[in-house]
Amino acid sequence: MKFGTGSEPAVAGAGGGNAIETDVPARLDRLPWSRWHWMVVIGLGTVWILDGLEVTLVGNVGARLTEPGAGIRIAEADIGGLAASLYVAGACLGALFFGWLTDRWGRKRLFLITLGVYLAATALTALSPSPTWFFVCRFLTGFGIGGEYAAINSAIDELIPSRVRGRVDIVINGSFWLGAVGGSLLSVVMLNEGIFAGDVGWRLSFGLGAILGVVILLVRRNVPESPRWLFIHGRAEEANAIVDDIERQVERSTGTPLEPVTEKITIHPRHAIGFREIAQTLVRAYPRRTVLGFALFVGQAFLYNAITFGYATILIKYFDVPSSHTGYYYAVIAIGNFLGPVLLGHLFDSLGRRVMISSTYILSGLLLFGTAALFDAGVLSATGMTACWCVVLFFASTGASSAYLTVSEVFPMETRAMAIAFFYALGTAVGGITGPQVFSRLTATGNPDDVVLAFGIGAALMVVAGLVAVALSVNAERKSLEEIATPLSAHQPVP
Repeated sequence: MKFGTGSEPAVAGAGGGNAIETDVPARLDRLPWSRWHWMVVIGLGTVWILDGLEVTLVGNVGARLTEPGAGIRIAEADIGGLAASLYVAGACLGALFFGWLTDRWGRKRLFLITLGVYLAATALTALSPSPTWFFVCRFLTGFGIGGEYAAINSAIDELIPSRVRGRVDIVINGSFWLGAVGGSLLSVVMLNEGIFAGDVGWRLSFGLGAILGVVILLVRRNVPESPRWLFIHGRAEEANAIVDDIERQVERSTGTPLEPVTEKITIHPRHAIGFREIAQTLVRAYPRRTVLGFALFVGQAFLYNAITFGYATILIKYFDVPSSHTGYYYAVIAIGNFLGPVLLGHLFDSLGRRVMISSTYILSGLLLFGTAALFDAGVLSATGMTACWCVVLFFASTGASSAYLTVSEVFPMETRAMAIAFFYALGTAVGGITGPQVFSRLTATGNPDDVVLAFGIGAALMVVAGLVAVALSVNAERKSLEEIATPLSAHQPVP
């Protein structure tokens, strides 16, 4: 098996303990797609549906919380600004905290814990008696979701065969927008005071999100620990036993015997990687990949967090759309967002990462500049604005998904969860916390020029990120994770 064939040299660390020879990566990568892989996708990937449901509910239900009779009264600026920023801040801290634990304790333990945190916080949001309670719950919900990003992306990339890793990862991350569709349509029903009282509907919305989380938790319990994580931590027998079981399930569901593999690697088990070594790996060994990850996350985080939390305000303030109807428009946008990853995802494994990452970022930025110009000219209706956003976000959502794919596959195995957490937290702190604050203040002025400025900032960041991708993207398509970045614990390839 080859090592470190990416754009920068890999660094092999001196692990402790006895050397372990393993063929686990090659065995996982050669598996044909099967029912077992669908179980992994459903059990792990559906977390993004929850995230989309959560974010969209607040964006649409938020307007109701500013009106009399909601049970709690929150200022308009605080829904798009403070509540959004607290959710994102919680996600950043949760990603760092749980990402660190994921690399130490394993993928499975953490993707169960983080989902539990999300469930509890969402259920408590439904019971909010005051704005303070609501804001605290938003922070805790984000805390759980942030941890999910690190644990889930790590597990998915380590379990999915290399030849389809790109498209699967892109579509799974894009499934956020299925949750957004559900959240949008759910808000239409829940905000209808002919069906539910003004202080009841929004609470039921969050309660239903918690129920969906329980269903996902039941499926997720069947997903095994990552065999790659196990052998890195010296638990080779457990890793082999899990892969043996996976192979039996795949052969049974496909009806085809699996071919043996010969590629092996030798590693020295490492039970923990310190923050200092992680930082050195990112900054010294892979500086170009670090710059790439930061650029991709800042661009997509600013654009998406600003728009997601602020689009309902634009519809209401500039197009006189009733708060109870914004969900219809948002559902249309969400469908466009989901179709992008679904229709373009396979190209990441054929045309390649560099072409697709750079083109989706740059195209979405240029199209957003065009949308800003049309809005400034006053030629858009609510329907026209929504149509423009559908086209912009068709490409932007695919690019945003590729940011998670990139940072989860271009760094060494031992740092994977922490790398995802680091880039998510840093990029989101810059773009995801400031984005809603800037966007909500600009859109709340009632001045169209300020909205144009907000669009322009988001568009510029996406174009810049795309240009960075042209120069720095890693050609990771159809390659093993160990080939893209040599594990720190690797000793040497075994012939």
